[in-house]
Amino acid sequence: MDMNVILYSVVLLGVMGLLFGFILAIASQVFKVDSDERLEPLTEALPGANCGGCGYAGCGAYAAAVIAGTAPIGACPVGGAAVTAKMAEIMGVEAGETTRKVAQVFCTGGGKEKLQYGYVGIHDCEAAVRLPGGTPMLCSFGCLGMGTCVKYCQFDALSIVDGVAKVDREKCVGCGACVKACPKHVIGMVDYDSYIEIPCSSKAPGKEVTKSCTNGCIGCNLCAKNCEAGAITVTDFLATVDNAKCTGCGTCVAKCPRKLISLVNGTAAVEAPQAAGAES
Repeated sequence: MDMNVILYSVVLLGVMGLLFGFILAIASQVFKVDSDERLEPLTEALPGANCGGCGYAGCGAYAAAVIAGTAPIGACPVGGAAVTAKMAEIMGVEAGETTRKVAQVFCTGGGKEKLQYGYVGIHDCEAAVRLPGGTPMLCSFGCLGMGTCVKYCQFDALSIVDGVAKVDREKCVGCGACVKACPKHVIGMVDYDSYIEIPCSSKAPGKEVTKSCTNGCIGCNLCAKNCEAGAITVTDFLATVDNAKCTGCGTCVAKCPRKLISLVNGTAAVEAPQAAGAES
């Protein structure tokens, strides 16, 4: 009797297994999602950093979006022109031109020694910025220098030097992770080939800036008035440069009374001696 029960159970389980297998086979065909044959090579062409710099969760998601036509090729900041060319070949389109972007810290740390109170707490920018009394520094716009951006950079392109974040332009791939991580919003993306930088984010009036920072922009307009290319504008007491117009003449470097503006190393900009000659 016991043997019959066992045999019956085994047969029943076998029949059920065949039935469910048949049902699953039919379902797999009914609900089958056709995969574009370009998806795999497109994903493999990407660097696999999954940094989110393209605006998608990872390389696979970006590749799928390109296939779907909702994302352009060439949006991968890590891969640059080489990856763009591979993507264009796979998709059968023209690669076009790509402009290399790098991160820039719009602060020199000139206000790090001018404090409104001593901060004692977690050494993290996110933690410090949440205090009810505002940030420890008198300058409410400056870099806190606690390295939150450094932790988010996968490419070792950021470091804290003398209390302020610094970007290694040669290591930076332009993924933008540091831009998203900075709670003070003092990091932005600029063209790698930009000629000058104005590393300040303060929109405070000049008198306030002189009290809270050793070299912050005071909105004096001297740089804008002397820029023959019309590349510099001053809005809300802060000078900004339009790199598309900038010729790298260096006049603004010489005219800035705060010695804030500087030529960017590693570009085709003119050398500093020319800037000194414009000081008249």
